[in-house]
Amino acid sequence: MRAGMARSTRILLPETPLHLVQRGNNRGTVFEFLGDAQRYLEFLDEARKLCQVDIHAYALMTNHIHLLVTPRGEPEGVSQMMKLLGQRYAQNFNKRHHRTGGLFEGRYHSCLIGEEAYLFACYRYIEMNPVRAGMVNEPGEYRWSSYHANALGVEDLLVVPHGAYLASGQDPSARQRLYRRLFKDPLPDATLEDIRHQTRRGHAFASETFRARLIQRLGSDP
Repeated sequence: MRAGMARSTRILLPETPLHLVQRGNNRGTVFEFLGDAQRYLEFLDEARKLCQVDIHAYALMTNHIHLLVTPRGEPEGVSQMMKLLGQRYAQNFNKRHHRTGGLFEGRYHSCLIGEEAYLFACYRYIEMNPVRAGMVNEPGEYRWSSYHANALGVEDLLVVPHGAYLASGQDPSARQRLYRRLFKDPLPDATLEDIRHQTRRGHAFASETFRARLIQRLGSDP
């Protein structure tokens, strides 16, 4: 950041979903072993409960993390959760691997998520990350994501279904079946780039109508 350049303010709203990305420092590895990933999820579960944040989707990649979350209490609970999580996990990781120094980049990136179509696009974006990275052929083959819970009904106490997910079918089997259908076709390149762009900018992945309402509410471009 250049001298005199103000740090951008995060846009956080009550009960409004967010896509979060946190990367390793200098894009370094943040999960060396399976035990690291399991520990991260344990810390995330503790932090999200303490800070009143629901986790709808996640994917733990080798050098970064994707989360889809909604603050239940104060919107600032998301930042508090990420700070607590980052500190606890970094300390644990450094001790386990006999290293020192920062593990994550200074700030996580985030964007608000708009209407239902944008929400489900973000679900797909997150859980298809391992496939796009060439790590697996199908999202269900990747262990460290929420796809197993959302698409297959595997118990994952970390995952709290979003209201739009719950409204998508009359029972769990119907919801999971409809959810799996979303993954039959890849997201368009334009959608992928829009999610990445808005997350880097800290703005909103949403329709123009949603953005207009935010501008009216916030007095600035979201």
